[in-house]
Amino acid sequence: MESGITISYLTSAGRLVGMNHNLVTKNVLVRREQFRRFGDERDRLSLARAIVRAEILNQRTLLRRNAHGLDKSTLKDLLDHARHAEQASSLDSLLGIEGIAAKQYMQAVPLMLKVDNVPPGETLMNGRNRRPPKDPVNALLSLAYSLLERDMYAALATVGLDPLLGFYHRIETGRPSLVLDMMEPFRAIIADSVVIRTLNTGEIAWNDFYIGDESCSLKLSGRKRFFQAFERRMHETVTHPVFEYKLSYRRMLELEARFLSRYLMGELLEYRPIVTR
Repeated sequence: MESGITISYLTSAGRLVGMNHNLVTKNVLVRREQFRRFGDERDRLSLARAIVRAEILNQRTLLRRNAHGLDKSTLKDLLDHARHAEQASSLDSLLGIEGIAAKQYMQAVPLMLKVDNVPPGETLMNGRNRRPPKDPVNALLSLAYSLLERDMYAALATVGLDPLLGFYHRIETGRPSLVLDMMEPFRAIIADSVVIRTLNTGEIAWNDFYIGDESCSLKLSGRKRFFQAFERRMHETVTHPVFEYKLSYRRMLELEARFLSRYLMGELLEYRPIVTR
C-alpha cells in the first residue's frame, strides 16, 4: 500500500471480489459534485450517450482492423447504432441501442480469431455467455473484464471519484457502477484485444482450459500467462487521438477519470470519452 500497489482478489472463474489499496480517495469536492450531478437525469443521459457511442465506435474499429470476411453492412450498422446512441431520448432507449450493437459485435468476434489450433468439432466461441462462461473465448473475456474493472476502479479512486455511484449502470449495493460505466469504451480496445491476441499468437492454447459440459475456465499456468499479456497491453504506449501525445493504456484510464472529474467540477463543458481511429 505504501508503494501504491493495488492487490486484487479474483475467484477461480475470474470474478473480481475485492481489492486492497492505499487511501487515494481524498478529493471530497469532486465526490460532492459527482453525487449532485448524477442526481440530474439530463447529466446522466448526456454522459451515458457519450460512453455508449464511444463503446460502439471502438468495437467497430476493432472489427474493421481484425475481422476477416466481415460483411461491410455490420460496420455500417454499428456506425448507425453509434449515431442513434448519441441522440437517445432516455436511458432505457440507450440500453436497447447498446444491446443491439453488442449482439452484432459479439456475433462478429469469431471472425477475428484463428482456428488453426482448435480440435475438430470444437469451437472457441458460441455467442456471449457468462456466469459461468462456457467456452474459451468467453472465459478469457470474463477474466479480461475483471482485470479492466480493477484498473478502472483504481483510476477513479485516484482522482477522488466514488467508484460505486454511476450514471448509466443500475446502482446496487456493492456494485461499482461508475467503474462499469467508464469501462465501456475500453472493453474492445483493451480487454477484447488482449483475448484475440493471446489466442491468435498461441500464447493461450486449447489445452490451457478446463472444459466441462456447463463451464470453461483457464488453468493456473494459462492464467499466469494471460495476466502477463494483459499487463503488457496496459503498458503499451499509444498516441492519444485528440492530444496526439503518447501514453500507456493504464495512464489513459486515469486521464479519462480526470476528464470526468473536471467535467463534474465545471472545468470542461462536456465529457467526450476516447474513440480510437
